[in-house]
Amino acid sequence: LLASTVGTAKIRAEPLTMMTPTRRRYRLMIHLLCLLTCSEAFSTVPYQKNNARIEPRLFTASRVQPLTAGPILGATTPDSARLFGRGSEEMSCIGVARIRREEEPSYSQERSFRMKPTFDYTGVAVFNKLEALTRYSYQMGYLEANVGSTIDWSALDWSGVETHGFRTAAANRREKRSFVFGSCRYLLKLFGGSFFDDRGDKTFRSIGEQVDSGIETDALLMLGDQIYADDLNFFSPDVKLPQYFARYRDAFTQDHIRALMARVPTFMTLDDHEIEDNWPAKATRKDEMTLYPAAIHSYLTYQMSHSPLYELTPDGNHITGVPTKLWYTFQDGCCDFFIMDSRTERKLDEGRRKMISTEQMTALKMWLSDGADAVKFVASTTPMFPDAESPSEDTWSGFVEQRNEILNFIQKNKIPRVVFLSGDVHCSVSAKLTLSSDPDFSVLSLISSAFYWPYPNSWEPQLSGPLYESSVRYEVEGASMVVRNDNFSRVTVTLEELTVEVFDRKGNSLTKTEFAF
Repeated sequence: LLASTVGTAKIRAEPLTMMTPTRRRYRLMIHLLCLLTCSEAFSTVPYQKNNARIEPRLFTASRVQPLTAGPILGATTPDSARLFGRGSEEMSCIGVARIRREEEPSYSQERSFRMKPTFDYTGVAVFNKLEALTRYSYQMGYLEANVGSTIDWSALDWSGVETHGFRTAAANRREKRSFVFGSCRYLLKLFGGSFFDDRGDKTFRSIGEQVDSGIETDALLMLGDQIYADDLNFFSPDVKLPQYFARYRDAFTQDHIRALMARVPTFMTLDDHEIEDNWPAKATRKDEMTLYPAAIHSYLTYQMSHSPLYELTPDGNHITGVPTKLWYTFQDGCCDFFIMDSRTERKLDEGRRKMISTEQMTALKMWLSDGADAVKFVASTTPMFPDAESPSEDTWSGFVEQRNEILNFIQKNKIPRVVFLSGDVHCSVSAKLTLSSDPDFSVLSLISSAFYWPYPNSWEPQLSGPLYESSVRYEVEGASMVVRNDNFSRVTVTLEELTVEVFDRKGNSLTKTEFAF
């Protein structure tokens, strides 16, 4: 019905790369609405199995089952936290979670939430009225129950569910912050099996060991290629929604990444391999109508549902709505973050190349110039700079007009403390961009990649000299050593200075670079 209403012929005739951003968002909404309206998960009637109506009932002495994926601690503010978890496809189930201050013996808030088949039996619990920079403990699991059931919370048996802990964000805008970021965790999956999983998961074990040692870790930023849906770029790629869901379950249930995401606020964005290598450069019309909707729906489910992208209900207890964009912002202490969508809004027409839409560009400029006394972190999956010695059309060097627009805006408006975060290129390096005619202009670029990549890497950055086809003579200088090992980066920042330290997969420090603002 929805397809016929909007005109199937018109939708099929126009490739994504030829569309305006408005039409791309419109198509995405149509795909999502079709999925939502076809699912029993959004029905107002109780769950039915084999066409037999199951009436709501009171659940008394019920054992809470451990999650089959998660929990993931998502967007965390000074007074709220979002928690993601998956139940079971074997039964009708609802999610349950409870939270308390770490030093208190009793749990102060409980939440039940729907685990929807449309979203691979996952759901999100939202806790609010928390206190800033305070440690909390929580438990999260699921019950065998149908939607509408009443829960006797006092009778639930939580003994089989693990307890996790976290700290809320800082409200003080001068508070020092420390976060870990990286990208590109390869996990080959062929013929129903997974390979390289043990080596890839060791990176997250090392991050977890830092947390265990007492190093405060305020966030984990994963900047693209959290999955590789296109194994080896051509062999056995994922093309259907169940395949994408299975890929995420496989990647996010590895022991160490699962433990880490349960206790450190985790923020994500996608790059090409969540869809297809170098998307949308090789996309066919069939890809746009089948592969792309499946990839984005699974991305929204596993990476975005617990992010700030989704709005909350008026009571603040549940996420709601259907997103019309994939970029978002958040803040913590002295840091403001703009997490870009630098992949799905691309326009590749010759002479009109754009990496991001006009709407996102406008939002970025407004955010940059909002006058906040903060360090401005712009997360883009592909590096803003330095360029490769042989510039690539897939990175910002292939979208020079928009890159110039962003840099010129920062320079003309004298916006201080701007730092670009990125990954993608399977090596880590940091550098500064300056302008000889304007001594006050300075922006930083921190690149961290890959969490795990088992193959050789040929990306060679140009560590000094002018940017490729820059409208103003911006110069790269102060570059760090290039790290090609599997790695992650820790950023420690105040309003006066920033330190970035790169660690290898086993947690050994490789480089440490300091910058003053």
